[in-house]
Amino acid sequence: MTKNIQNKSRRDFIKTAGATTALTAAGVLGAPLVARAAGSVKIGIVHPVTGWAQYSGSQARFGAQTALDEINAAGGIKSMGGAMLEAMLGDAQSKPEIGAAEVEKFNEGGASAIVGAYASNICLATTQAAAKHGIPHVVDVGVSDKIVSRGLENTFRFGPGFGAVTKAGVENFLAINAAAGSPTKTVAIVNEETTGFGAGIAGIMTKGLAPAGIEVVEVLSHPTPNKDFRNIALKLKEIDPDVLIPSHYYNEGVLFLRTLQRQKVQPKAIYSVLGGASSQFRFVSEFPDAAQLVMDCNHWFDPSNAAALALQAKTNAAGLHFNYEVFLAYTAMMFTVDAIERAGSGDRAAIMEAMANSTWEGSIMPYGATKMDNGQNTGARPLVTQVIGDDIKVVAPADYASAAPIFPRP
Repeated sequence: MTKNIQNKSRRDFIKTAGATTALTAAGVLGAPLVARAAGSVKIGIVHPVTGWAQYSGSQARFGAQTALDEINAAGGIKSMGGAMLEAMLGDAQSKPEIGAAEVEKFNEGGASAIVGAYASNICLATTQAAAKHGIPHVVDVGVSDKIVSRGLENTFRFGPGFGAVTKAGVENFLAINAAAGSPTKTVAIVNEETTGFGAGIAGIMTKGLAPAGIEVVEVLSHPTPNKDFRNIALKLKEIDPDVLIPSHYYNEGVLFLRTLQRQKVQPKAIYSVLGGASSQFRFVSEFPDAAQLVMDCNHWFDPSNAAALALQAKTNAAGLHFNYEVFLAYTAMMFTVDAIERAGSGDRAAIMEAMANSTWEGSIMPYGATKMDNGQNTGARPLVTQVIGDDIKVVAPADYASAAPIFPRP
């Protein structure tokens, strides 16, 4: 079913809100809240399905909607007597202010929770707007750590932020480089600077690589969207670093890597951190030569998880690509629904409390049990992938690897 639509600490806020809800339920209903059949529980799903981020936003919407449909097909919310989930779809149009306006519509329409909104700058706006109304908002992709560092009691992120991803990126790169005989001496970083996630990566990488004697010789930033990488490619050809570390969204990722190929920029390795195209099946299928042997430390599903493989098959059958937008949004929705199930209610405060105390272990991600710390799932971890042939393999860490890394590139 579809429609278009701080002062306190997080713990104190949720505790107070939960108590108020319980008192209201006791006063109005004359008894404690029990499982009862309800018509539906509304969940706002907001993504940029038009504008510069429309491809990724549409992929994310598919993931969230698929999870919601699966729950309904399995009988809805059991603790509420089989209440169905109702999606309220919003289009952020790749603009933060439009995303915030969609949240206002969700509030007016009675949404119990929100899932979205892909890009970091949009997530910053939608979570802030949702906080005004006390709507629990689960961020699916947005990696800027500002999203969960502002003390918003309503905001939860199941996947890792850019700080955790970059830290893991450094650690895994150093291990891969050491195993290959430490061929890397110089690195250049190319990052997006518009939406909030790319700008912080250079500092973390520089600090992390220095103890291994690896110098970051250049940091080249670009806006999002960006239509021309020729000047950056020429600069990279001039400085000739051993390894390139790019970080950007899908369209820029494709253009950047194709420009490197055309300009014959051939470093020993391309090791992305949150690379927009580097671990995308669409890119591998459309531009296999440019994608070949590119590595990426990014969000990735557990390749041994049967439910993840089933979702991959369903995504492929729909004519879409099983990229991070799909499985992160799917997981964010499943986490949201688990909280609603445990809350036994569509009440926003009760759902928020369930999210804050979640120990959910049903994820298709390599995370283990959920543990929220100020809205961030501390068990979330990225994996390192590499394009090998026509597939994307996990190459690090070793406990999830499906192939050995090819490093440096032959």
